[in-house]
Amino acid sequence: MNEITYLGWFVIAIAVLITGISKSAFGGALGGVGVPMMALFMPPGVAIAVMLPILCVMDMFGVRAYWKKWSVHELRIVLPGGIAGILIGALAIGTLSDKTVKGIIGAIAVLFMCDRMFQLRDRFQMNQAPGPWAGRIWAAISGITSTMAHAGGPPILVYLMGKKLPKENFVATTAVFFTVINAVKIMPYIALGLFTRDTLKMAAILALLAPLGVWMGLHVLRAIPERIFYALATALLGLSGLKLLWDAVT
Repeated sequence: MNEITYLGWFVIAIAVLITGISKSAFGGALGGVGVPMMALFMPPGVAIAVMLPILCVMDMFGVRAYWKKWSVHELRIVLPGGIAGILIGALAIGTLSDKTVKGIIGAIAVLFMCDRMFQLRDRFQMNQAPGPWAGRIWAAISGITSTMAHAGGPPILVYLMGKKLPKENFVATTAVFFTVINAVKIMPYIALGLFTRDTLKMAAILALLAPLGVWMGLHVLRAIPERIFYALATALLGLSGLKLLWDAVT
């Protein structure tokens, strides 16, 4: 913690606020911004360990807001795939070097920036609703990217958006999916030794910003056009990803 500069703390705080705003106002569509920005100032393993408790705090707000409005049928399909993806992602973190993991996080960030800019996700939309196996596969991909970079949103949304659920069912199902996924990630992170006294202390400090980010998403951002928020957050996501890729190859 002592090695992080004032600029680093500022950027990390902004990353947490953007994550909270995205979760409360935009369904977590840009939740993947946090780790790439944080990984600019700390090892990727530390970044994901710091962010996980904060995400768990934010998840409680989402589930409470949409209590019992989720689709049990869809959760039975996607949760096993998501948990399988967590195991794959944890295995990758445990076997790959920090530099390689940083490059993977950077690549995920750039890919998701392109998804936002060019609507790549729409290319996967089928004329007919995706079946259970499609749900399991996309959920597994979501589990992998969520474990490595807390960026599981786009893959699972490919499947759930194709199901054309009513709005409240859709948001509630997504909220429960990530609440369970984030809770399950705690054990692999412990097994990998990612949680230390310093990471937990930093998470506790930054968690104070979680309610503020959620509040900003629910209230303050009503006055700010959604397009401007997305453009700024997407730019930060892309620039962070490119910097991480550069660090990984140099």
